[in-house]
Amino acid sequence: KEHGMLSATASIGLVLLWDVDGGLTQIDKYLYSPEDWIKSGALLACGIVNTGVRNECDPALALLSDYVLHSSNVMRLGAIFGLGLAYAGSNRADVIQLLLPVFADANSNMEVIGVTALATGLIAVGSCNGEVTSTILQTLMEKSSTDLKDSFAKYLPLGIGLCFLGKQDAAEATIAALEVIPEPFRQTAVTLVEICAYAGTGNVLKIQQLLHICSEHYEQEKETEKKDKKKEEKKDEKKDEKKDDKKDDKDKKEEENKDEVHDLSGQQAVAVLGLGLIAMGEDIGSEMLFRTLGHLMRYCEPPIRRAVPLALALISVSNPQLNILDTLSKFSHDTDQEVAQNSIFGLGIIGAGTNNARLAATLRQLAQYHAKEQNNLFMVRIAQGLVHLGKGTLTLNPFHSDRNLMSPVAIAGLLSVLVAMLDVKTTVLGKSHYLLYGLATAMQPRMLVTFDEELQPLPVSVRVGQAVDVVGQAGKPKTITGFQTHTTPVLLAHGERAELATEEYIPVTTIMEGFVILKKNPDF
Repeated sequence: KEHGMLSATASIGLVLLWDVDGGLTQIDKYLYSPEDWIKSGALLACGIVNTGVRNECDPALALLSDYVLHSSNVMRLGAIFGLGLAYAGSNRADVIQLLLPVFADANSNMEVIGVTALATGLIAVGSCNGEVTSTILQTLMEKSSTDLKDSFAKYLPLGIGLCFLGKQDAAEATIAALEVIPEPFRQTAVTLVEICAYAGTGNVLKIQQLLHICSEHYEQEKETEKKDKKKEEKKDEKKDEKKDDKKDDKDKKEEENKDEVHDLSGQQAVAVLGLGLIAMGEDIGSEMLFRTLGHLMRYCEPPIRRAVPLALALISVSNPQLNILDTLSKFSHDTDQEVAQNSIFGLGIIGAGTNNARLAATLRQLAQYHAKEQNNLFMVRIAQGLVHLGKGTLTLNPFHSDRNLMSPVAIAGLLSVLVAMLDVKTTVLGKSHYLLYGLATAMQPRMLVTFDEELQPLPVSVRVGQAVDVVGQAGKPKTITGFQTHTTPVLLAHGERAELATEEYIPVTTIMEGFVILKKNPDF
């Protein structure tokens, strides 16, 4: 019930998304509730309302700053995550300074520290902020190995990774510093930072490296050859441990084996997610990856299989391609509960905001199929909500400007939720479903709205059709094919482009997307 209150109150923030003036007054009354959970949810709602909105009076900072070091951890969660969402991508030093003391505070449990790492990572996304990375590194080194087994421990390296999002080589020094963390968690942390650094680059060498990680089978004696000697040595130690185990009594062996498998499965799951994250930048890489992920799904261990649906969703966000849709709906009936849950969530991500009729029908069938399973039904409901995101006017796709530019804030939001889904039982289906609100940073309207120079709405007729790549073609090639003529505002689906139907106005920007200002054409 209590966690439900937090998420329910925070959902008001999504309903009033981006409406700073009208929204905060409606949320205000929940801040005076006697229940800490409701208050915390209201604080998170304040943060969600301010997501992606720049406001001179900084309402989120004013409201939330007092609660960051509150005596109750519940209140801290809402305030810290709220600040992370409200100032995502701003790299504001004052907000980061407010959050850093939480890491060293004695009252903070792993959940609070994990969420703080995520929040600071969101604020400093892609900025290589030295203060944030060094503080999180320091915290990681101080934690005991039992702390690092907590499901929120993954958010510490994720916070570091977000600081280096898409920055490639800039993360090298930090990755080297991560080598001091104890064994099982070290590989997971290094892989997480590395995949963030290469997000959306389509770097083939990194994909190869991640596939190497996924192809390791820790049960078998024979090891595949590895690139680095160092990794070779680690593997040899593992092999020896395995052989010793076999001599020991059975019970101990089982325990050890469980640990052993669990240890590196974390790294493998992150590697699979990384495959999707790196390949999502370009279409050909995504097509190749689709096939590779199919192999992983058929031949790999459960930890890898659980991450595959998430990687599939990541290469096609808000773009329900039939082959991916079919694959995911097949896996949503899987015997492994977590594979099924992640597949259902993946269906929600690929169809986010598209109102796709086929997908909606699939989800309705799934709701009947999983009617007895509470957790699966919860996932189906969330997926249904995502498919009809903003009644079909919003998208989660992180690529904009004719899919040339990647929005780091959107990727960070998606990644924060997908990392939670790697451990779905303890996070989203456990007590931390508020992590789903990370998607707020990735939500953008997919409308094309045109304005005149006084910023008054100006309906004009536009042609909307499939975008054609005309780079380097001579003359004036057609940029779209198979168009229909509409009057703005119009919704643009994935891979569609708009152009003005008449010469009456000249757009101020070259890219017809989002909000466009039009000037009168003097020659018309």
